[in-house]
Amino acid sequence: MLLLLLSLLLLLPLAVLLWRPRSWDARQSWLVRLQHRVAWGALRWAAAWQQKRLAQSTLHAGQSQQQALRRCLHGAQGPRCTLRGSTDISTFRNHLPLTKASQAQEEESGGQPLPPTSNWYHGEASLQATLLGLAALNKAYPEVLAPGGTARVTASSPWPYPLPWPWHALGQMSPTGAKDPRILLLEALRSPGLRALEAGTATELLDVFLDLEAHGEELAEAIAAGNPGAPLPRRAAELREALEQGTRGLALRLWPKLQVVVTLDAGGQAEAVAALGALWCQGLTFFSPAYAASGGVLGLSLWPEQPHGLYLLPPGAPFIELLPLKEGTREEATPTVLLPEAQKGKEYELVLTNHASLTRCRLGDVVQVVSVYNQCPVVKFICRLGQTLSVRGEDTGEDVFSEALGRAVGQWPGAKLLDHGWVESRILDSSEGSAPHYEVFVALKGLRNLSEENRDKGCLS
Repeated sequence: MLLLLLSLLLLLPLAVLLWRPRSWDARQSWLVRLQHRVAWGALRWAAAWQQKRLAQSTLHAGQSQQQALRRCLHGAQGPRCTLRGSTDISTFRNHLPLTKASQAQEEESGGQPLPPTSNWYHGEASLQATLLGLAALNKAYPEVLAPGGTARVTASSPWPYPLPWPWHALGQMSPTGAKDPRILLLEALRSPGLRALEAGTATELLDVFLDLEAHGEELAEAIAAGNPGAPLPRRAAELREALEQGTRGLALRLWPKLQVVVTLDAGGQAEAVAALGALWCQGLTFFSPAYAASGGVLGLSLWPEQPHGLYLLPPGAPFIELLPLKEGTREEATPTVLLPEAQKGKEYELVLTNHASLTRCRLGDVVQVVSVYNQCPVVKFICRLGQTLSVRGEDTGEDVFSEALGRAVGQWPGAKLLDHGWVESRILDSSEGSAPHYEVFVALKGLRNLSEENRDKGCLS
């Protein structure tokens, strides 16, 4: 029915367009506006339907999770499919022990490589996250989805679900099907009126800006040459001038109307977001339409105007459980709880059930409940379990180390942390005459003339 209505909306104006004498450019412009109007109407209808479903499911989260479990069990395959007829959560937990992600992959694959786990629930959850994310983005920034308002600068998209026509007409300046980041970046640079910049992840966007600074002159020459018959010397001069003024605020100098940066949060992106916000994308808002973990889309982002990194855990597919963690440690405390049982301020490890083989997989992603939407928790990512430092049995978590590293870098004037890594001193054979320790390697931006005194201030303790 929806496709029929869209066809009728197109055919009558298109007949009028073809009947009336117009120039080719005028016809193209009119068709673009028509496509956008149809796309926006379809998006509003689809997003409103998804929003209604979400409101109903979160108001009755316990019942919704029972339905999600029933669907999960119904699609079960292999030796554990005997649970198909049961939706009792206690029976489910008793028959299926918790499994860590690496162990689950080994058991399911039988030693053979598995397809990406993000395909487990690529359909429903990804489509919901994309439609609701687009609607939320348009509500906060109405001009972003206008024709020519958005450009993607990486091969991967921040939107979990690849929307078909007519939705691809919303705002996008990126060449259809283009995969080369250099081509995508050039197209974005040719468009000074952009309102939104898209990238697969914040880490990928960081690489784009580093590449832009490293090859700025080459890109300026390509823009000056332009397309056949359409050179852009003025835009090339603007690019050179913007680069000459340095890193800080570069995005707004290149695109003065830019409002928001859209990237997909896959956890562990905090350093990249902080570096981008402090340097190239200074003054811009970051928005992620979803929280994606190794099991697919798990969290929805409905509030672009709120602090970056808050996600609603919906009660539908995929089936999510929360494993409480002991306070002061990262060890599990009790059996898993369902979404309505989550407590504000508590930390949990995410547990996802693979509907194909019924594996209750501990993803290792630790989240903290910050608020509640109807009966479902709104969470923020904290860290990943298993990423600890323990050269002398100290068991220092990833979040603790990152916080200490951030304080150390903060003592170096002008320094911004882009990336880091570490290795045990015994591997580098650098522990002679000292206790075992870690050698930390950092990629910094904005550091100039570091004195020996300031170098010592950056030591971790």
